[in-house]
Amino acid sequence: MDDRSTDIAVLGGGLAGGLIALALARLRPELRVVVIERGDQLGGNHVWSFFATDLPEGGTALVEPLIAARWDDYEVRFPIGRRHLPTPYHSITSARLDSVVRNALPADAVLCGCEIADVTANHITLGDGRTIAAGAVIDARGSAGLPHMAGGWQKFLGQLIRTSTPHGLERPIVMDGTVAQHDGYRFVYCLPFSVNEVFVEDTYYADGPEVDAQLLRDRIGAYCAEAGWQVAEILGEESGCLPVVGSGDWKAFRAEHEMPGIALAGVRAGLLHPLTGYSFPLALAFALDLARQRDVSGSALTAWSQAWAARHWQNGGFYRMLTKMLFATATPDLRYVVLQRFYRLNNALIERFYAGKSTLLDRLRVLTGKPPVPFFKAIATVMGEPALNPLTLPERPPQAGPPR
Repeated sequence: MDDRSTDIAVLGGGLAGGLIALALARLRPELRVVVIERGDQLGGNHVWSFFATDLPEGGTALVEPLIAARWDDYEVRFPIGRRHLPTPYHSITSARLDSVVRNALPADAVLCGCEIADVTANHITLGDGRTIAAGAVIDARGSAGLPHMAGGWQKFLGQLIRTSTPHGLERPIVMDGTVAQHDGYRFVYCLPFSVNEVFVEDTYYADGPEVDAQLLRDRIGAYCAEAGWQVAEILGEESGCLPVVGSGDWKAFRAEHEMPGIALAGVRAGLLHPLTGYSFPLALAFALDLARQRDVSGSALTAWSQAWAARHWQNGGFYRMLTKMLFATATPDLRYVVLQRFYRLNNALIERFYAGKSTLLDRLRVLTGKPPVPFFKAIATVMGEPALNPLTLPERPPQAGPPR
């Protein structure tokens, strides 16, 4: 006999699963929802950031209680100089996601510390033997890389640092590309959470996913010292790898994860920006659209989610092409030149790019002008099949959430 039943069971309480649960709680309160997460809390240990212009219609109200810090503008730095951009920038933390989702759902609707022993389209068996009958199952448990796809990695290690004296940083530095280049395109990312707290992340657009944690910690320490920040305490740390996609076999990728009658969400469904690797705007749009579906049966949500993800893949061709150009034609230590040129473009174009909504004119503007890579080599890369690395990682527990 089933221990309990629910209308929708969400497997995985990371970013995608948490946003789905929150959207259903806010927009479809008549539905019973259960979130099943392997970790001790929802969201793991992450900081997710986004531009205000990334949000889809209806997204602002949903994410407002999730925002842990907000700024009116941001900055980028490259060898040719600095630029302030007037787009508001916001950050969400795992702790805030956990708190807000728990408050939105009944107390018994969030099951943390739970292994999943077996799952079918209408039934979940937990590791301790408990069972849940579900009208629909949504699998948002992340993915160990992106099988059947190729490209590169955005890998990072970040530390939340308390400084002995005010750090003086007024706005986020989304990219500091003035640092020494190692292992592909390297930049440092800084978020000033308070006058004495700053999140500093050492990030790389690299060919491989390996992270030397101690090396990156040392480089963060050197960056802080150069900035004149005396580190009083390290309050937290996170690291990870985001796949960036240049090519792939979409049908084979989907077949790797799909189970009959189960809807896929988040990175497990391939829902990420092909070049930036970020998944927040897509996870939010997916969650809102899901909550607006009239038919929330398992079969209906499975068909709907398959079509949603297929459209995203089809619309991502331009960004996959840019990933090909970045990884297959730009010399690793000169990849920063590509981003340096990009950040000299119109701010509205940059906003649409991050939101995955580049217009035809935007695309022409990105590709024309003084090319950041040799023109004929770039054309050959786009027309051919460059030797990009497969986006696979060592096996990890199947219920781990998406990395960012």
